[in-house]
Amino acid sequence: MGWTKKQILLALMMVVTGSINTLSTKWADEIDAENSAGEVTKFVHPYFQTEGMFIGEILCMLAFYIMRCMERRKRREQVEMSPSTTQSTKFPKYIFLLPALCDTLATSTMYLGLTLTYASSFQMLRGAVIVFTGLLSVAFLGRKIKWFQWLGILIIIVGLVIVGVSDILVPTGEGDYTTNKIITGDLLIIAAQVITASQMVLEEKFVLGHDVPPLLAVGWEGVFGFTIMTILIIPFNFIDGGVFAQNPSGTLEDIPDAFYQIGTTPLLLVPILGNIFSIAFFNFAGVSVTKELSATTRMVLDSVRTLVVWIFSLIITWQEFQYLQPVGFVVLILGMMLYNDIIILPFCRSRGWISQTETPDDTEPVIAASSSSASSARIVEADKRGIDNQGSTVEVM
Repeated sequence: MGWTKKQILLALMMVVTGSINTLSTKWADEIDAENSAGEVTKFVHPYFQTEGMFIGEILCMLAFYIMRCMERRKRREQVEMSPSTTQSTKFPKYIFLLPALCDTLATSTMYLGLTLTYASSFQMLRGAVIVFTGLLSVAFLGRKIKWFQWLGILIIIVGLVIVGVSDILVPTGEGDYTTNKIITGDLLIIAAQVITASQMVLEEKFVLGHDVPPLLAVGWEGVFGFTIMTILIIPFNFIDGGVFAQNPSGTLEDIPDAFYQIGTTPLLLVPILGNIFSIAFFNFAGVSVTKELSATTRMVLDSVRTLVVWIFSLIITWQEFQYLQPVGFVVLILGMMLYNDIIILPFCRSRGWISQTETPDDTEPVIAASSSSASSARIVEADKRGIDNQGSTVEVM
């Protein structure tokens, strides 16, 4: 049975807005603008851009309440009042505090890494979240990982190594990208995936047991994340940034300088606003794809946007082609397919090459995307399958 026009539109929206997430952030990093010291430099303000991401997540809460009002109005206009399908908004909001803290640390670290490396590498290396999520799930949730998931993790690690090596082998230009910067950026992105994996484990432990609408969950993480980041940015304006300082004041962040550069180069508003709204639309499309199709489909589409980011980066010469990078991408995809039991193993079962009993009924696909989009996918999938108070899966009749 083929996809409907609505499903195709949602899939395209997810791929396009998901690609814009990364590309708009990198575009802002690449724009030259006069700073507060009178010098023309790149716009390197990762923590300022993290605030923008959280604003995009908060917009998801606005979208939820707009859709809620539309549903209520539609029901009022019906002659026969049908039962409401609106989920309850009564749940403890504090359950999002720790996940939001993880989201804040992970996103700001990834954005910092993105200023030092390529956009395509940024997108591919986020696949490391599957490795750390699997390991942390075993350690803290007592989850059992099947043999093909361990094999998937091993293959993903190989793919990550290939991507890292390909970054080092790409000819670097003077000033913008050096080998040390690229290695540092890649390591920061991988380190951020440990924090993202911790967020996913915390959400499974404390959030999935509650009946939380996915868009509202993203919105509340945005509220807490924006608050935490705003508090942290204040001391960041005074703390010596060391090797990571790329602003006139030499601090971790310089918010006045960020607004000064925007004032001197209004073009910066395009990628900044593009990132904010693409985050909102990406989460909305992702939630809809998971609901209409499955979290596995969402993972496949997320892989497609990784390919889009890489091809686009080559076209506009943000980086030069290196033959190992597509090899690393393919290896990563193979590892993700094995871990999430899609395409490869189902094909082998259909041919009778492996036992039909080897099915991961208790496994939820891990979305190697932003923290918020991954959490919303898991919440929707959990809602479809049923989750008890301990976070284990329950069959829904």
